[in-house]
Amino acid sequence: IEQPTFPKITEMCVKMIRRVNDEEGIKKLVNETFQKLWFTPTPHHDKEAMTRKILNITDVVAACRDTGYDWFEQLLQNLLKSEEDASYKPVKKACTQLVDNLVEHILKYEESLSDSDNKSVNSGRLVACITTLFLFSKIRPQLMVKHAMTMQPYLTTKCSTQNDFMVICNVAKILELVVPLMEHPSETFLATIEEDLMKLIIKYGMTVVQHCVSCLGAVVNKVTQNYKFVWACFNRYYGALSKLKSQHQEDPNSTILTANKPALLRSLFTVGALCRHFDFDQEDFKGNSKVNIKDKVLELLMYFTKHSDEEVQTKAIIGLGFAFIQHPSLMFEQEVKTLYNSILSDKNSSVNLKIQVLKNLQTYLQEEDTRMQQADRDWKKVAKQEDLKEMGDISSGMSSSIMQLYLKQVLEAFFHTQSSVRHFALNVIALTLNQGLIHPVQCVPYLIAMGTDPEPSMRNKADQQLVEIDKKYAGFIHMKAVAGMKMSYQVQQAINTCPKDPVRGFRHDESSNALCSHLYSMIRGNRQHRRAFLISLLNLFDDTAKTEVNMLLYIADNLACFPYQTQEEPLFIMHHIDITLSVSGSNLLQSFKESMMKDKKKERKPSSDEETESDTNSGSESESEEETSKPRRLRKRVDSDSDSDEENDINAVMKCLPENSAPLIEFANVSQGILLLLMLKQHLKNLCGFSDSKIQKYSPSESAKVYDKAINRKTGVHFHPKQTLDFLRSDMANSKITEEVKRSIVKQYLD
Repeated sequence: IEQPTFPKITEMCVKMIRRVNDEEGIKKLVNETFQKLWFTPTPHHDKEAMTRKILNITDVVAACRDTGYDWFEQLLQNLLKSEEDASYKPVKKACTQLVDNLVEHILKYEESLSDSDNKSVNSGRLVACITTLFLFSKIRPQLMVKHAMTMQPYLTTKCSTQNDFMVICNVAKILELVVPLMEHPSETFLATIEEDLMKLIIKYGMTVVQHCVSCLGAVVNKVTQNYKFVWACFNRYYGALSKLKSQHQEDPNSTILTANKPALLRSLFTVGALCRHFDFDQEDFKGNSKVNIKDKVLELLMYFTKHSDEEVQTKAIIGLGFAFIQHPSLMFEQEVKTLYNSILSDKNSSVNLKIQVLKNLQTYLQEEDTRMQQADRDWKKVAKQEDLKEMGDISSGMSSSIMQLYLKQVLEAFFHTQSSVRHFALNVIALTLNQGLIHPVQCVPYLIAMGTDPEPSMRNKADQQLVEIDKKYAGFIHMKAVAGMKMSYQVQQAINTCPKDPVRGFRHDESSNALCSHLYSMIRGNRQHRRAFLISLLNLFDDTAKTEVNMLLYIADNLACFPYQTQEEPLFIMHHIDITLSVSGSNLLQSFKESMMKDKKKERKPSSDEETESDTNSGSESESEEETSKPRRLRKRVDSDSDSDEENDINAVMKCLPENSAPLIEFANVSQGILLLLMLKQHLKNLCGFSDSKIQKYSPSESAKVYDKAINRKTGVHFHPKQTLDFLRSDMANSKITEEVKRSIVKQYLD
């Protein structure tokens, strides 16, 4: 038993099993592999093979402790479903064998826990075995019914390590699922479970309390109806809270309150947890009393959300979240709406409180989903005696109304600096969309934005949501693509830890992929949508669009790094860059020249250079003015040595600059878009190896097939628009006009 399985085998199993929800071919392969490996009946006499199988399964379960066990549940459901209608059920038989042998192993591990040398190894294996039994119980609780009495004593495990707590929590979760299925369990057994759970609720921390109250809920509500037992426990904590509230009202700075803080935290959490699983407004609990318990609990918990201590506030919000699962209508109360929305939308509110509000919404939606699934299963059992659609509509109607209240604030949480806030906001949105509680179009730009998150798990989740929306509603992604790109820039701004560094639009890794590459890959398949999207992005560079420079840099980065596949894609962009440059670029140069001329007309002091020029040039004054404002290399000059003399060019233009520096800064700002387009065109030309003639010959009206050839990308070609990066890093738009800044702007003009 003690021999460990090979770590390599465990690692391979973990990698394979995580593909259980992949495309059909891979899914089928995973199911077949693990059916042969784990879920094929083992001959009764082959104890060694059974032990190897148990060790392999529990090792894989232990290895996935931090990443979750969805894969195991999915695998087991797939396999059991595949043989539902078969007369011979090998998977079911294998599961029965595995469960029986896991229980045997648990007993053996417990016996060996007294051996101090292997205590930690065996303790870890015990946890892995019990966790695996819980996973089986989740999918087929009937398999554990005969072992319920064997599991019950583990509720009295003395807790000194993390593993001990995990044993208790998993045993409570198993009993919660299994006890209601037992036929005529003994009263002593049930009474012992109730007492054990109550002792644990009173003694241990949040995780244990949560699972034990949940188990107590199943035992009391479905089996014993021992409501007085629970009512006494509720009153104990409710009474303590009421007393602490009175003391706080009398003197908020009382030392008694400081001493009683642990009792306050425990009472807030436990009252909430009990309200989640028991409806204390039922007559079974409060008898003939006319007091509305849920309103009283709401009032108490709301009082402590305004406490000065953040830990107290957090526990009060956790308690509220629990109570809302039993009574969702409380979320429509004005004070609750104000509390939730102010915490989510206020930039100065605590990160912990934001996360807790999002967790509350997430847990509510998860519970609603579980309820709906259970209602679906129950309905299937009684066939068509009830109209399930109507039943579901009432519940989902409530969830939908609730999510409409908080949707905007949850979506805005995507722009938070802390990844944990973004993580829970995305979970809430994913649950909301999966349950069809809102129209998805309003979430599309936010999901596009979250698709640029630095954390792979988050961007994959956001991308997956977009794929699902695109399947159901063709055209929605394209419709909101530009808005999504702009929002993704806002997300990147929020994440940017160094404000002095400009926000970039590609990943800072070996791939240098565009942050919005998934969005582009979704749109590029439709030529009309792709072109409209690209033109919309290029239009942002127009000087009339007044787009901020860093956003233009971000969009240019994306355009430089998008996953183009055919020659048509970059050629189309370059063609439209030329059109934009011919209009915007010319206008911009003209306005710069005019600003110099206006100033010169007011007060003109000709330099020797200009005098020479006017002697050699015949023509009107305006013509000579025009000439002077051009760089030397564009003027008709005899002295060819000065053609490449950039310094002289700069000096010549510097003399013509107006005294009022506002137009200069305006020019510097507006010209960044033009410079970025010039750089982008050059980058795409280098990247794809296009010749000037190929770019010139391209026509967007040409048949698509002409430019359908794959791009032959050059390696090591990076987009680095130095001038724009310098402009942003030096914060030129807000800097004082010095000679150095003027020279920099003139250089920009000449370029």
